Amino acid sequence: MTSASQPTPAPQPLWRPGPERIAGTRLTRFQAWAAETHGAPTGDPADPLASYQALHSWSVREPARFWQAVVEWSGVRFTTPYETVLADAAMPGARWFPGATLNYAEHALRAAEDPDRAHQASLLHLDERHEIRETSWSELRRQVASLADHLRRLGVRPGDRVSGYVPNTPHAVIALLATAAVGAVWTSCAPDFGARGVLDRFQQVEPVVLFAVDGYRYGGKEHDRTETVAELRRELPTLRAVVHIPLLGTPAPDGALEWDALVAGYAEPVYEQVPFDHPLWVLYSSGTTGLPKAIVQSQGGILVEHLKQTGLHMDLGPGDRFFWYTSTGWMMWNFLVGGLLAGATIILYDGSPGHPDTGAQWRVAERTGATVFGTSAAYVMACRKAGVHPARDYDLSAVRCVATTGSPLPPDGFRWVHDAVKEDVWLASVSGGTDVCSCFAGGIPTLPVYIGELQGPCLGTDLQAWDPDGKPVTDEVGELVVVGPMPSMPVRFWNDPDGTRYRESYFEMYPGVWRHGDWITITSRGTVIIHGRSDSTLNRQGVRMGSADIYEVVERLPEIRESLVIGVEQADGGYWMPLFIVLAEGARLDDALRDRIKQAIRAELSPRHVPDEVIAVPGIPHTLTGKRIEVPVKRLLQGTPLEQAVNPGSVDNLELLRIYEELGAARRPGN
Repeated sequence: MTSASQPTPAPQPLWRPGPERIAGTRLTRFQAWAAETHGAPTGDPADPLASYQALHSWSVREPARFWQAVVEWSGVRFTTPYETVLADAAMPGARWFPGATLNYAEHALRAAEDPDRAHQASLLHLDERHEIRETSWSELRRQVASLADHLRRLGVRPGDRVSGYVPNTPHAVIALLATAAVGAVWTSCAPDFGARGVLDRFQQVEPVVLFAVDGYRYGGKEHDRTETVAELRRELPTLRAVVHIPLLGTPAPDGALEWDALVAGYAEPVYEQVPFDHPLWVLYSSGTTGLPKAIVQSQGGILVEHLKQTGLHMDLGPGDRFFWYTSTGWMMWNFLVGGLLAGATIILYDGSPGHPDTGAQWRVAERTGATVFGTSAAYVMACRKAGVHPARDYDLSAVRCVATTGSPLPPDGFRWVHDAVKEDVWLASVSGGTDVCSCFAGGIPTLPVYIGELQGPCLGTDLQAWDPDGKPVTDEVGELVVVGPMPSMPVRFWNDPDGTRYRESYFEMYPGVWRHGDWITITSRGTVIIHGRSDSTLNRQGVRMGSADIYEVVERLPEIRESLVIGVEQADGGYWMPLFIVLAEGARLDDALRDRIKQAIRAELSPRHVPDEVIAVPGIPHTLTGKRIEVPVKRLLQGTPLEQAVNPGSVDNLELLRIYEELGAARRPGN
């Protein structure tokens, strides 16, 4: 006779904030204030989980009240008042704060108005030489005002596009804020992008000004970009001015303006007051099926979303030092700049994440006194594999939060942060997207952290997991959907006048509901598990790249007839990116060809997206309409059986897929 099965014990948290820490968070204070002033549910100090879940439920059930509370709590300055908070909640097309005017840059520079803070650091900047340079709030405000004045003299007007081919340095922050101050629209690419990758993005939006560096330092080497910048100038006919930023000390090319001359003035700041939905910047999707989508987000939408994220979810405020390893080609750079809205000092690091050794980012945290340390899940796993021991080797006494994103952080990564970084540290694993420049789920400073799980959905984000029939599921894997509007959702795509491409991107599977392209589980405890992309975006070190970009470069080589690139998230937290090629007649794959392929991708697109392996195959599978099959191949490489990975009736040659199925099986542990 067998005994009755015992129930599975509930998992224990890896970390739990103490009562004093919970009481001291801005989130706790906000809930108490919102309960008094806006009818939010009152928090219970004895039950922080119930308190947060009640607040979150209210925030998505009463979005107008919630977002009104956020703008009042944060002191948003409306030059003209709003008529209502949410005029139309339909997606796409929700209208936030109609009638209101404001300016993002004015809010980002508010700390400079405080005499007690004006001399304090707004920016800390360092590169691989680790020499810290500090920019005070008053100096940041002065340089932004001077540059904005010069942009106006150049004829830049509200709605014009201003582009940056710049690394993560103060130049980029100053140029963004000056652009926003005049009501123009910022857009940027990191200088490790090749000319083709940049032009695919900038040509869509037709910039009138280009800020460009002469090169950058990465991995202990200098990388000259003067030829790339010359090509950008030739291929962007709408440019009225090019501003030369001499990071490597080269003289300005003919006709270019000098950065130092433009930021040397003492103009009083003038902030163009623009409608709430006026464009702030353009971010870009990966370009999986063609040109990258040019995603337009608004001054007001980003302002209030980032005030919520930085102030309530990251618990940032004056006195904090906020670091995130990022580049200007990733939305996390825009998010990092949002730390200024909370009055925090932001830390800009321009260099390799692993130079001169894998512990480089922890050295940045030590030298700058970072209180919130943001990085990629891949970096955490690389440190674990390399045997890095930050708690032993670096003074991380100031760090109270380690945040990760870019890909799901595996359970071993959670354990490693707890054991090797700091036992009493809040680990905020977050997940969102370029599309909203924010997080759907992630850090909640009042809640415990469970291994392998995000703490919960963010306030104002009606996050659900849906099955293929559009039904919410709990404790089951489903599609990540958002069933209510968020202010930072795109106001539109550039060059998409009737909104067709916008609707197809997010609302085609579930009309009226945002489908993001991630597999998630929402647990019965309210935590969130991210299982990776449900589409075929290549996501390397948090920087997304589309397969179409890779194909365009690779297939220029005469030896290659066709190619297929796949990014595979692995169970150990690694990321394997093989490139499959079909050789032209008479060609053969040898080391010389492999090197040429990798060099072409490195030079023309991005060094982060050089494939791990180049594998010759007899053919590439397609749909019946001739499109390369990517997602099913990714599933096969992850070990999904063929019959579960693809509908056989949709493939032009099913036998080709068996090659990838066998390769996936061979790579599984134990084989």
